[in-house]
This record gives sequence, C-alpha cells and structure tokens, in this order.
Amino acid sequence: MGKLLFYEIENKYIDFLSQFSEHFFHNAQINQKYSRKYIGVLFEINGFKYFAPLSSFKPKHKRLSETVDFIKIGDMAVINLNNMFPVPEGVFSLKNPKTEKNLQYRTLLNNEIRIIRKKEEQIINNAKSVYNHKMTNDGKSKLSQRCNDFKLLEEKCYEYIKKSL
Repeated sequence: MGKLLFYEIENKYIDFLSQFSEHFFHNAQINQKYSRKYIGVLFEINGFKYFAPLSSFKPKHKRLSETVDFIKIGDMAVINLNNMFPVPEGVFSLKNPKTEKNLQYRTLLNNEIRIIRKKEEQIINNAKSVYNHKMTNDGKSKLSQRCNDFKLLEEKCYEYIKKSL
C-alpha cells in the first residue's frame, strides 16, 4: 500500500459497526461543537484493509508510555491499535491536509502525518502483533480484552459488503 496516508471513514459504516463493538463512537454527539471524524491510517492485515483511528492527545497521555497497542504521535494525537477495524472498499476516502480550509487544523494534520511516516514501520509491525495476539489469546490477556473483536468485525465487514451490493 505504500506510505501511510490519512483516510476518513463514512459515518454510515461507523454506525453499522458500532452495533458490534463498544470502541466505536458516533461522529456527532449531542451538544458537541464539532463532529467527530474518523481520521486515521490504513494498512493491510490478513487480506483486509485495516483502519487505525487517530485520537486527540489528552493530558493523561503525557504520563503513559508507548506500548504495542498505544503509539504517541508527538503530543498531538495517539493511535490505539486495539481500536483498529477492517474496512471494505468504498467506505474510506483519502484525507488530503492540503484541501483543509482551517489553517490550524491543516497544520496539525501535516505535523501528525510527518510523525506517522517516521513511525510507519513501528505502526504496521505493532498492528500485526496486536492482531495476532488477539487472534491467538482472545480474552486471555489484558491486551486481548481491550481489543476490538477482529474476527467478528471481519465477518461484519463481509456482511456490509454483501448488503451494499
């Protein structure tokens, strides 16, 4: 797939998957000033395109160390690989920071992608490790307990494709 880029996921797919995992949040919450966008990176695992969403950096992240499923993107964002999920073709679109009208947000995205590219190998290798750990230790470790159910979400990804045809 080449170097990691930002992608955005359609709300309809997030709404569909949120029925099957507690790790999904709807894009628009009541009384929320801005809608939550699912922006993150795509890579391939087990024949699926997997999406790992970015999360905003919070004060608690300063004191946390990186782990196999938790990667800091400077002090701007984090990637929780335990929250990654499979995505079918047609539900994601390239997010080009250059087209972002808000200068502050465009600068943030550009800074984040620069760090992500430096950590690309770590992100992909860790994602594969997290995936393999979940598949072989389902529920038997703290890491596997906090992960999405990748097997279930892969089944639901196929189901979504069939419904969309």
